[in-house]
Amino acid sequence: MKTLILDGSQPNDPTSAKIEMSLQAQLSNVETLVLCEQKIGNCAGDFLCWVRSPGMCNTNDDNRIIAEKIMQSDLVIYLTPVTFGGYSSALKRMVDHQIQNISPFFATINGEIHHQPRYKNYPDVLTVGWMDQPNAQSEAVFRQLVHRNAINMYAITSVSGLVNQKENLDDQIRGWLDEIKSASSSPMPALSKIEISSADESPIRRAALLVGSPRTKKSTSASLGGYLMEQLNARGVETETIQVYTSFNSAEQTRLTLEKLDQVDLIVLAFPLYVDNLPAPVIAALEKIAAHRASVNMAQSFAAIANCGFPEAKHNDTALAICEQFAKETGMTWLDSLSLGGGEGLVHGVPLNEMDGRALPLKKSLELAATSLALGKPISQQARDIFAKPFIPNWLYKLFGGIGWKQQAKQYVVKDLAARPYEKV
Repeated sequence: MKTLILDGSQPNDPTSAKIEMSLQAQLSNVETLVLCEQKIGNCAGDFLCWVRSPGMCNTNDDNRIIAEKIMQSDLVIYLTPVTFGGYSSALKRMVDHQIQNISPFFATINGEIHHQPRYKNYPDVLTVGWMDQPNAQSEAVFRQLVHRNAINMYAITSVSGLVNQKENLDDQIRGWLDEIKSASSSPMPALSKIEISSADESPIRRAALLVGSPRTKKSTSASLGGYLMEQLNARGVETETIQVYTSFNSAEQTRLTLEKLDQVDLIVLAFPLYVDNLPAPVIAALEKIAAHRASVNMAQSFAAIANCGFPEAKHNDTALAICEQFAKETGMTWLDSLSLGGGEGLVHGVPLNEMDGRALPLKKSLELAATSLALGKPISQQARDIFAKPFIPNWLYKLFGGIGWKQQAKQYVVKDLAARPYEKV
């Protein structure tokens, strides 16, 4: 069995080193890649790996080499510290690039819309995480993320392992590898919501929007979040917009951005879904905010807006649970979220005030959300329901989506969207 270990830990992480040593002792034909030592750029979200160079990322760095190694492996093992219930930004950066290994076209799996596989066979996946302290909610989010990734990345068997510091590590790893061998995938747990106390409610004076899309001002995230900021401003709240992809690129930019965030009562994060999770640069930004807040004691609230490329908004659930866990772990008051399915197909980065009647439900939802948030109250269920309501039937979304991918490919004179550049020989 050919095994590839993708280590998403920081340098000199003692837990990672122990796990790798145990894996090496129990497996043969193993290759380990420490991801923070690889040259991997952020996924640009341009879908060129689907329409210009099918099956291959447009960015020619180590991500292509690793994507090929993944498809040449029988088992891929992710190693990661559990970060707000999800993966570290180092691991997520490579996970984002794995969309090149699936097809842009849509399929229905267990009643949900997903992308079709590009290859006939995919490796099994074992994801091993560890936490400083046990946390039931973080564990549930982590296991759900692993399960969702397995669906979208077509892993036949997927096991999620969380290190228990009180038990023998070799025995734990042996058990997880036995589950892989017996094709016994880990189940997906249910998530519980954080209760929001009314005692935490107080009017918002200043709010900041974090736009977590590589398309920055021209993104759907900017359009949705921007309209919310306009509505908050109309209700007497001072607002500011910060682009995640350009505001955390250096130590000085990060310092200035954190200083700005220290001045607000409410932070709203708007982002596109990347492989069931937040984009890697957004996770990296949250890691920096969390590290900063560990030394700063202030009362702040946090809310989120997620949009995905599938027609069902529920694909965003895991990513929003990570946002919720981030708020809890950093001592912020969680004021809930809005979840949109098919956002790129509907909004496509156009400001909502420039759209036709299709934007009316979104505007109504964001106006309701602004009314609640301005008072320091969580986003209402009514606003959440309106935002998440599908705007097109699944079958029609699949049809138009397939036509759209073919039309985009014509621009680059590409005919074979099903190319398999990393086919296992």
